[in-house]
Amino acid sequence: MIFDTNKIKDTTYQGGSKMSLKEVLNNDIKTAMKARDKATLDVLRMIKSAVQKEELTKKAELTAEEELTILSREAKQRRDSLAEFIKAEREDLIEKTKVEISIVEKYLPKQLSAEEVQEIIRETAKDIEADSMKAFGKLMGAVMPKLKGKADGNVIKEEVKKFLS
Repeated sequence: MIFDTNKIKDTTYQGGSKMSLKEVLNNDIKTAMKARDKATLDVLRMIKSAVQKEELTKKAELTAEEELTILSREAKQRRDSLAEFIKAEREDLIEKTKVEISIVEKYLPKQLSAEEVQEIIRETAKDIEADSMKAFGKLMGAVMPKLKGKADGNVIKEEVKKFLS
């Protein structure tokens, strides 16, 4: 049985919730268990495990930004896996990974469109006076903190390259 992931949306953590990511995950794990949705349950447990591992390493509660970093990393790992599965034509794993990505993305803030990313790049480039490929690293360094968790790093890189060329 496939779990209706829209039920999770009500309690979804998106950086602004008063509940910590771990609390939201625990609630959603309970919901997935009741619905007997193994796929969602596995992904939620992996995310929770990553959060707990990071807390143990840090020996303190995570900030919202650190939680966002973990979620971004989990999503990126799955997107990278999806690309590899597509290359290898592994249809069974492609579908499973797409479902995992959709579950992880429910916890991430809404991703910005390419136009919104371009606008932020333009504003930042104007502020730091970046106008050639020589300023690529400088512009990336200034743009990444502004877009952290709001856009994929590869999308940002491509848009910065387009802007500077």
